[in-house]
This record gives sequence, C-alpha cells and structure tokens, in this order.
Amino acid sequence: MVATDNFQKTADSARFNLATYLKERQQLCDTALDQAIPVVYPDKIYEAMRYSLLAGGKRVRPILCLATCEMMGGTIDMAMPTACAVEMIHTMSLIHDDLPAMDNDDYRRGKLTNHKVYGEDIAILAGDGLLALAFEFVARQTPETVARENVLQVIVRLGKALGAAGLVGGQVVDLESEGKSDISLETLNFIHNHKTAALLEACVVCGGILAGASGEDIQRLTRYSQNIGLAFQIIDDILDITATQEQLGKTAGKDLKANKITYPSLWGIEESRAKADQLVAQACAELASFGDKAIPLQAIAHFITSRNH
Repeated sequence: MVATDNFQKTADSARFNLATYLKERQQLCDTALDQAIPVVYPDKIYEAMRYSLLAGGKRVRPILCLATCEMMGGTIDMAMPTACAVEMIHTMSLIHDDLPAMDNDDYRRGKLTNHKVYGEDIAILAGDGLLALAFEFVARQTPETVARENVLQVIVRLGKALGAAGLVGGQVVDLESEGKSDISLETLNFIHNHKTAALLEACVVCGGILAGASGEDIQRLTRYSQNIGLAFQIIDDILDITATQEQLGKTAGKDLKANKITYPSLWGIEESRAKADQLVAQACAELASFGDKAIPLQAIAHFITSRNH
C-alpha cells in the first residue's frame, strides 16, 4: 500500500507543471493589481504607483499567499486582496530601497527606478501611497465569507512584517553594516530574516489564516516560509555575483561595490548553494503532512534555488 501511495504521489508531482501554474497565477495577480489602482486626479501619484507595481516581476509573494490559502482549503478569491497587498508592500520597499539615501540604484526589473522617472519626492510618496492602500485593500476587499477576526490577524501580521520588528528593522541593520568587515553570521541572518524572510513569511502565513488554518498548521507554515525566505536571500546574494545586469533586471555587483557582507563572502558560492538547497529540503519536509495539496508550494520552494534572475 505504501509503495502504491508513493507511486501515486510521484505521478501527481510529475503531472504538475510549475511553469504553467506560475504563469496562470501571475496573470491573475497582474489583472487584480491593474484593477486595484485606477488613474484619477492627481494623476501623477497614481501613475507613479502603477509604474512600479505593474513593472513586471514573478509575483512570487502573492502567488505564495494564494497557493497556501488553496492548500488549506480556501479559495483564490478569499486570498487575492491580501496577495495584492503583499505585492504593494513589496513594491513600496523596492521604491524606497532604490532611493539615493538607501541603495541608490538606477534600474529595477529592467526599467529605470521610480525616482529616476518621477523624482525622489514623488517616489517617496508613491511608496507611501502603496503602503496605505495595501492595508485599506485587505480590510475593504476581503470577501465577507472570511471571518473578520482572521482579516484582523492578517492586518496585524502584515504590519509586523513591515515595521521595525520586520522589514524596516532589517533594513536599518543592513545600512549600519555597510562597509564593515566584522559582520557576524548572526547579524547577517538577522538582517535577512527581517528584511527578506519576514514578508515572505507573512505571505504564506496570511494565506493560511484566511483559510482558517489551525495553530499547529500555522507553525508548519511559519517554518516553511522562514526556510524559503533565507534560501531566497542566499540565492539573491549568489546572483549578485554571477548574473549580468540583463539577467537581474537591476545593477549587478552592488554588494561587492558597497562592501557588503553576504553569504557567499562568508561561505563561498558552492557552500552557499548547498545551504540554500538544505533550507529548501527542510521547508518541503514541513509540508509533507499536507500530501499532494502541498505540491505547488514545494515546487515554488525548489524554483527559488534554481532561478538565474
């Protein structure tokens, strides 16, 4: 019986086409995001918000939110407002990250950065506008079939992932660490657990909360997402060294120029890849109890370490 079960799981996994899945979900997210921000007066701010929000990208974060909600028995409609919100928050962080006061970058997703097109003042306000809209969107657009207590939990999770206990805190330590050669692995992990993994964790966990996941399942989702979040950053660090600007869609070699401590600078490229693979294996193991329903999330985890841009 066990052998038959294993054969069936292998067959189901083989039938799952990640490229098709990602393309379909990306199109759903792109359509929802486009509809979320119509251009009204004052046109410039809405155009600036749309410029970065609709500039492309793989939509990994919103897709993770949708996939988790579906795995836990929910629907795309239940999770789409939150999926849009996490992409708005992520886009805000990119707009602000690219500013001269932060990373001072000219390109993002193969296009000029927001402040290069609209100026620093409008870029800051575009980020602020996206951030405010993200929370409004969750509260206003989440279907009434989702318990209001769960919607409130999502808003709390998103706020924590973004603030000083999450992304903002990680960015502060990242800025303080630039140019220092004595940054420890503990500090590097703190930066990326907060700056990168916190929002990825919120995407996954919020998808589960919307579907009414149990406390035990939330813990599994938390461990899965923390592992893929750190793996995501390790691969980003590797790509900053090995990929071209055309592949990245942003300036290559930024970390080296800024004298930043990265995982490859501590471990080397091969060991860094091995660590990322190990994290992905641990992440997938956390979802074993969900059976075939976990195939999309497990496939996305492997996609994170195999990407070249």
